[in-house]
Amino acid sequence: MSISYQLDQLHQRVKANIWLRYFAVFNRVGLAAGFLPSGFVKIMGERFTSLSVNHPMGHYLEALHLTGYYYTFIGVIQVIAAILLLIPRTATLGAVLYFPVILNICILSIAVRFEGSLITSPLMVLANLYLLCWDYDRLKLILPFKHTGAPTGISQQPIIRSTRFPIAFFSGVAAAVVVLVLLLTNGYDIMPRNTLADCQRQCKDNSSARACQVFCNCIHQKGQSLNQALDGYHRALRMKFTQ
Repeated sequence: MSISYQLDQLHQRVKANIWLRYFAVFNRVGLAAGFLPSGFVKIMGERFTSLSVNHPMGHYLEALHLTGYYYTFIGVIQVIAAILLLIPRTATLGAVLYFPVILNICILSIAVRFEGSLITSPLMVLANLYLLCWDYDRLKLILPFKHTGAPTGISQQPIIRSTRFPIAFFSGVAAAVVVLVLLLTNGYDIMPRNTLADCQRQCKDNSSARACQVFCNCIHQKGQSLNQALDGYHRALRMKFTQ
């Protein structure tokens, strides 16, 4: 039995469940709500956040804002992807268009440790992946599987709707969200935060307060990159332990 046929069977069972269908609708609305405001801000030519240009994410957003119509283009793409998601007939196209944009935002947020989207963007990536899997029947031809199909034709089988609540699936979703949040909120030794005051506030509970202050000053006062600030932080830590 081919992988393609097994995936077809699994996908048919999933799409027959009413709760998983509701979850797909929920993800579409949630993802659309995430892109519409930010997209319109870009189309209007306004700066997306009030972050200082000294902040690592502020560096990027300020440069992006100054790119002219490229900045507007990103906003247009976000709005189009959001609208396509809300229309049932174009939801698949919306999910495909949405994915590279949100994946880029996710990687960017993690790379610069931007807490504004550090948690939400990975969750949005997962939601987008769910929608792409939901539309597997429309996207499967681009996957590197041999599409032989079932001898009797799985698409010809009658779809039996199920109202059984998928406890295992939603338990897995909840567990994935909890693990992701814990990893992202506890996976870094230090965070730049959004302002100097917020950054310095974490130094009070830090066993290396001086090194923490060095890091915050490098980010918010000197405008150094995240890597430069981390180098200064680690140098200060080494000096502490060698004294």
